[in-house]
Amino acid sequence: MRTFNFDILETIKKRWSARALSEKEVKREDVYALIEAASFAPSAMNEQPWRFIIGHENETLIKLRESLSSSNQEWANRAPVLICLLSKKTHERNGKENKYHIFDSGTAFGFLSLEATQRGLIAHGMGGFDKDKVREMFKIENEYDIVLMIAVGYYGDKSLLSESNQVRENPGNRKSYKDIIIQE
Repeated sequence: MRTFNFDILETIKKRWSARALSEKEVKREDVYALIEAASFAPSAMNEQPWRFIIGHENETLIKLRESLSSSNQEWANRAPVLICLLSKKTHERNGKENKYHIFDSGTAFGFLSLEATQRGLIAHGMGGFDKDKVREMFKIENEYDIVLMIAVGYYGDKSLLSESNQVRENPGNRKSYKDIIIQE
């Protein structure tokens, strides 16, 4: 059971990275709403370096599934939506290195995941996928980092998971806010 010391947003309290995803269809407008929520994340110099590849009832979904690691295929192949998050490494305005692009793109994922939670969806980010395969399949230029795969769907049947994943299937405890403050 999670505990909270402060009155924070209910959406933050409810968000977690479940693996038991249902194959139930996710409306296209909900997928676009997640992307729009991500677009409102703050970014250094308003660069908005994040880009998305959306697999939703199409060939793109099949390709993204092919890139998943075997440990993620077990559960993420049931997700009706897979989204791959990319991050542009250089500034649009001058072509110079954007040292904050990964941080900014991670913030965009945070906004996306909170919007998913608000809509009753799960958005589970994962690093277990073949980035080189994604780069090749979608002809992604080297100016982009391939950052994260995101499985999106409704919560499903926990019993469909392997035993080891069933054990992990709960909102994990978090470190106390006191434990993550280095100095005050």
